[in-house]
Amino acid sequence: MSKVAALSLSQHIVRIGLYLFAAIAIFGGSLQMYLGEPDTLPRLDNVHRFMAGVYLGTGLICLWAGSTVREQGFLVYLLAFGVLLAGVGRLVSISIVGVPEPAVVWLGYLIPELLLPFVIAGAHYSSRA
Repeated sequence: MSKVAALSLSQHIVRIGLYLFAAIAIFGGSLQMYLGEPDTLPRLDNVHRFMAGVYLGTGLICLWAGSTVREQGFLVYLLAFGVLLAGVGRLVSISIVGVPEPAVVWLGYLIPELLLPFVIAGAHYSSRA
């Protein structure tokens, strides 16, 4: 029976974060692909569903990266940066058109999108050192 080394605490943090990103993106991407943006122009619905596909695909990449966390290097930083950029996009939207209702839900999305990437990147850096 071969022994497989246990994950370090830092690797567990990275794995959990990537699985969290994966769950959110797979669920959110699938839902938005299905719902689209029907109460608007066809061009905007098209872009919305395209981005839902990107979101869904990124979720699958996060799922794979989390399950192979020991082998991952720079990809973890890229995924964390992508989530941070998504949060920045949400922040720009809020600053231009306001917070959607109910505000607590949308701010509940925003705060982890701005904080978790730093936690994951820091834990990944620590696990590689």
